Amino acid sequence: MAKINVLNKEVKLYTVKDEDYISLTDIARYKDSDRTDYIIQNWLRNRNTIEFLGIWEHLNNSNFNPIEFDGIRNRAGLNSFVLTAKRWIKSTGAIGLISKAGRYGGTYAHKDIAFEFASWVSVEFKLYLIKEFQRLKEDERKTLGWDIRRNLAKINYRIHTDAIQQHLVPQILDKKQISLVYASEADVLNLALFGMTAAQWRDANPDKKGNMRDEADVTQLVCLSNLENLNALFIAEGAPQQERLERLNQIAIQQMTLLAGDKRLKLPGDGE
Repeated sequence: MAKINVLNKEVKLYTVKDEDYISLTDIARYKDSDRTDYIIQNWLRNRNTIEFLGIWEHLNNSNFNPIEFDGIRNRAGLNSFVLTAKRWIKSTGAIGLISKAGRYGGTYAHKDIAFEFASWVSVEFKLYLIKEFQRLKEDERKTLGWDIRRNLAKINYRIHTDAIQQHLVPQILDKKQISLVYASEADVLNLALFGMTAAQWRDANPDKKGNMRDEADVTQLVCLSNLENLNALFIAEGAPQQERLERLNQIAIQQMTLLAGDKRLKLPGDGE
């Protein structure tokens, strides 16, 4: 469960079917840490709140019960009117609010509704809540982008190794020989992009864990995924390894020049 810090108050987030819900209980603590349920109930008693929740459910919930909603709305604002999150959910089939029990329990609301509640509690708190929520989503977006690129490289590497299995590895080779062929083909890509083999990189970086691909930046990973697809195609065409290495190196230089500026990647021994 994700958490953000808003004006020195911890606010929990909960994800349901890719939708973000925010703890109203935590938001209410900004106003009165000892009476959070009472604050949420006071907000739910407000007629404007009921109207807002009803419109949100009509827009987002095909199973919302309009008859029960009308009954609640007609009683809203009366001195005798009391409404809890659990009752609202049970009566109307609402999905905008969630009542959770247990360690991370409390009342949660879809972010649209949570921001409305935060505005009722404190305009200042609402603005900081939105800012911190957006910061979290931006961090998640960046992380997701990196993961997608890493996974793309892994997927394309599988395509690449499948092509090796089909076109380069005779059936009579044993597992040890096959692994040597795979290592050789992996180093075709390493040489084309990084200018060194995996063994050479390990010798040059004895203190680093993993391999050169773990140390690669985003542009190198994008280029690597392209090279893996191209090498699989060249293998299927029956191109010799030396020819493929030269072609892949030229392509790597072109792509890295476009992706990372004029940073030319050369094979060992290439002149200036």
